[in-house]
Amino acid sequence: MNIQDIQAIQLLLATPKKIAIIPHRGPDGDAMGSTLGLYHFLLKNNHYPVVVSPNEFPDFLAWMPGSETVKIFEKDKQNCTKILEDAEIIFTLDFNALHRTGEMEHVLAQLKAPFVMIDHHQKPDNYAVVTYSDTSFGSTCEMLYNFILFLGKKEDIDKTIGTCIYTGILTDSGSFRFPKTTGTTHRIVAELIDLGVENTEIPSLLFDNSSYGRLQILGRALQNMIILPEHKTAYTTLTQEELNSFDYVKGDTEGIVNYGLSIKGILFTAIFIENKEEKIIKISFRSQGDFDVNQFARDYFNGGGHRNAAGGKSADSMEETKKKFEDLITKLSI
Repeated sequence: MNIQDIQAIQLLLATPKKIAIIPHRGPDGDAMGSTLGLYHFLLKNNHYPVVVSPNEFPDFLAWMPGSETVKIFEKDKQNCTKILEDAEIIFTLDFNALHRTGEMEHVLAQLKAPFVMIDHHQKPDNYAVVTYSDTSFGSTCEMLYNFILFLGKKEDIDKTIGTCIYTGILTDSGSFRFPKTTGTTHRIVAELIDLGVENTEIPSLLFDNSSYGRLQILGRALQNMIILPEHKTAYTTLTQEELNSFDYVKGDTEGIVNYGLSIKGILFTAIFIENKEEKIIKISFRSQGDFDVNQFARDYFNGGGHRNAAGGKSADSMEETKKKFEDLITKLSI
């Protein structure tokens, strides 16, 4: 952030305000960590913040401090719309285009309050009065840590705020394995641990808290995996019927896409998940090395994200989507 942006934020926050904080639809650990971390920071500075999520967040994030205060737009559109309309500032975190909020986009697009964006994805839209966008960061939570420092408020980062920030850094860095994990990332985490953040307990809450149904879904996805060794690619599928048969709940498919990259010689992997209610195939892409899945998702599957982690969607059937994917792979050099 430049000095003008910092001064603009300081002016916006100079007096107590009603503030809405928005994650993207289908919020993950970084989206919830950054929004809840900002929520606690603003609360500490005498503001009146509310986190409004477009839809439910996964159950394995429900332990996070402040998660019980989060309003869910899909469940209470009238009340959430009033909160958004009454807000004097709107913060959007971990996304950079309003359509990433799904149906809530139509409400956000009509608001007159100033927007502030904090995000690390490529090609941000131009809807915010202050845009803190930097693709070099591995997580929005690491950017939130910097944001608080920019405001000269480092002393406000306590165990509660640190727990939220740590959660987002941990999840979006792939437990510190992804390429954008830097020495600075680890130094920030060290400071958070020194504040009392439970660095051994949080990974257990996130990753060792599966239901039996979630493990069955993982098993079926591994059974369904297709390997294309000549193209250094693996992909898997989950139909709506398969999800239903294992009592699927939101969050059960989180992280499954990464298993393809654990196979020797595989540099590109994908998962295709059928959603009959929305009549689409939801897609996640992951890669290692130089293959840009963000561009691949943008070019062919109406999506985007990061160089090595992106998402997309298809309105075609599962079989048609798989065929399109395989046809594309045969034409690419990976």
